[in-house]
Amino acid sequence: MTIYSDYTRDRIGWFFGLRAWQLAAVSVSTLPVFWAIQRQAWLSMLLFCLVWAVVVLVTAVQVKGRSMLGWLWALACFTVGAATGARRFTARAAQGKATNPDQVDLPGVLAGVEIHDGPPTGAAARRVALVQNHAARTWAVTCAVTHPGIGVSDVDERSRQAGGLTSLIDATARAELADELIVQVRTVPDDGAERSIWVEQHRRPTRQGLSRQVNDDLHRSLSRASVRTEAFVTVVVPEARLARVARHSGGGLAGRARVLGSVMAEVEAALRGGLGMTQVSWLTSPELALACRSGFAPGDRAGIVQALAEHQHDPRVEAGVPWAMAGPSGAEATVRHYSHDAWNSISATVMLPANGAALGALAPVLTPDEAGERRSYMVCFPILTQQRAERHSDSAEFAADMGGELRRRAGVKAKARHRNDAAKAHGVDEKLARGAALMRPYAVCTVTAPKTVAIADYGRRLDASIRRAGFAPLRLDLAQDAGFLASTIPLGLGLTRTVN
Repeated sequence: MTIYSDYTRDRIGWFFGLRAWQLAAVSVSTLPVFWAIQRQAWLSMLLFCLVWAVVVLVTAVQVKGRSMLGWLWALACFTVGAATGARRFTARAAQGKATNPDQVDLPGVLAGVEIHDGPPTGAAARRVALVQNHAARTWAVTCAVTHPGIGVSDVDERSRQAGGLTSLIDATARAELADELIVQVRTVPDDGAERSIWVEQHRRPTRQGLSRQVNDDLHRSLSRASVRTEAFVTVVVPEARLARVARHSGGGLAGRARVLGSVMAEVEAALRGGLGMTQVSWLTSPELALACRSGFAPGDRAGIVQALAEHQHDPRVEAGVPWAMAGPSGAEATVRHYSHDAWNSISATVMLPANGAALGALAPVLTPDEAGERRSYMVCFPILTQQRAERHSDSAEFAADMGGELRRRAGVKAKARHRNDAAKAHGVDEKLARGAALMRPYAVCTVTAPKTVAIADYGRRLDASIRRAGFAPLRLDLAQDAGFLASTIPLGLGLTRTVN
């Protein structure tokens, strides 16, 4: 089995893992201490030492992935949002204020999303949904994919599919249009909606007795043991890049749709080829609305599937989900979980292990532990342009060399971790010269459970599943709403992009 461990930290500190501004703050805060020693003001020296310790604690000490300044800033923003009501969402439809069923009404960072219908494409003349995020200034398209899985694949097959993913990322980087590829997978205990419809349509009323009882018993037992999986791939293109290229295709929405169509064709070819996807279906606006609604309320899917089946026989049955009702009727973000409709969700990011990970290592995270529980995760691949990648590589090499020299002059022995980070930083330049792309991947995992159960217990089970997979979990405290929306709703939302 191939283990992938050729990754390095996004930023390498110059001295003892400190960045430039952290090292400057710690160094400047020591000047009053030396001034007090020179004046032999010992009481002042003790006070300045306490100030220096506070500066080090605030700027340099990491607590659950954030510095103390980061926690204070996040807490201040969370408090202001709670005081102004920004952390609480109520749909316009729930207030009786919805006038346009096609107007998107979503909570939080998805409030600036607008859905456009693309031009008819293919033999079926499907109009793919174009997702415009005004706040993040991005465009996105989403496809539902079906993959046979790698659970029984041999080493060669896994290596081939890993190479297909690498080829997709490298090709996307060379095109310099899309800057993010997002893969989402959602698993939930099977509600048996499709099987119930099939049985209803094919069961003969004259067949009674033992055969019907056996089928009903199998349905009840298999539904509790079965898991339904949904997978989506989203391509995100910044408005700045898309507008520049769209001018040569007519400009406006039509020009952007043509450019996004070419991006979709390249991505679909890579998904069907190297990655071995058996089905790739770019979602239309009604299909995307259904995916969003089932993301917020997993229990609503069975009723929607039943309505779709009845719509085929009776056109008067409304089977679609309008965008005005695709989101939750109410949602609220708390410190450690996100509440939406009749469900609670907890999100956590994963930290890459130092010894590397194998392809498909996150599979245990998707296995639900209890009935009614929904698991989902998102793996995002932010792709840097060649110019930014080379600049990042130069900065990383300089920081690694500077850190090694400072430790040598200070008489501090370099640890194995420092040597490995420096070696990987120097190796990035060679890979960039061979045409490889530089990316900053990250993953977010989410568990969703009904409000009738204690969500904290499900959060602990999610952390345990992440640890069994070989990763370290890190709760997205004070940002549970963004973590849930990014990992569950396939609208191209990432966590590293600045939102205006």
